[in-house]
Amino acid sequence: MPGTPEHSGSLAAPWWAVVPNALTASRVVMALAFFAVLTAWRFDGSAASRGTYDGWLLFASGLFIVAGLTDVLDGFLARRWHAETTFGRIMDPFADKILVIGAAVFLAGPDFWWPTPDKHRFIGHGIQLSGIYPWMVVAILGRELLVTSIRGVLEAQGVRFAADWSGKLKMLCQSVCVPTVLITIAVTHVTPGPDGRPWGRLLIDAMVWTTVVVTILSGVPYAFRAAALVSQRAREGRAAGTKGGV
Repeated sequence: MPGTPEHSGSLAAPWWAVVPNALTASRVVMALAFFAVLTAWRFDGSAASRGTYDGWLLFASGLFIVAGLTDVLDGFLARRWHAETTFGRIMDPFADKILVIGAAVFLAGPDFWWPTPDKHRFIGHGIQLSGIYPWMVVAILGRELLVTSIRGVLEAQGVRFAADWSGKLKMLCQSVCVPTVLITIAVTHVTPGPDGRPWGRLLIDAMVWTTVVVTILSGVPYAFRAAALVSQRAREGRAAGTKGGV
């Protein structure tokens, strides 16, 4: 049908068919801008360290939120307008992963580190004001690599392996966790003090731990589903071989 992306006679796709891919590309650009802001930011000497509103962290959280909204919008528009493309299938998950995992790496970095005299076997001689420690980044990255590898192998064999409810819940938690952490650091006092643990610190820890647990557990249904699909294909292969030998 003329005017649709599938029409072979069209020299170029209509403008509305390009919008989802443009949104996906913009998410990569916003991710890079987000990383640039966090690269330039230091807690020591920042507005947040003085107990006042930190505009840079609020700006970074705004970039992350807008980028997350494009993730919802580009997929919705691509399905509604039947504008799904190979570019979108490759770049959409890449943009998601680079944004979330990159954010976790930065938040686990030394710029969010607060030294303390107390030693703890999990946190050493200080705490991450972001609540995200390197081992958490490893857990998040490991889960993503596992699911991505499973999906790549199965879809290469012609088996559709779409995201399920656990993956959507994981993405929701991650998308809420990062801006929550940044905004909390930007507007509250999160460093340890003589009055005990401030509410901002408790909020950050609760949000981060919930997200890490959900992220790890969300990989379990994928592993079981992949095992069931592999087992089913093996049974079908044996059945076909038996029938062929009769």
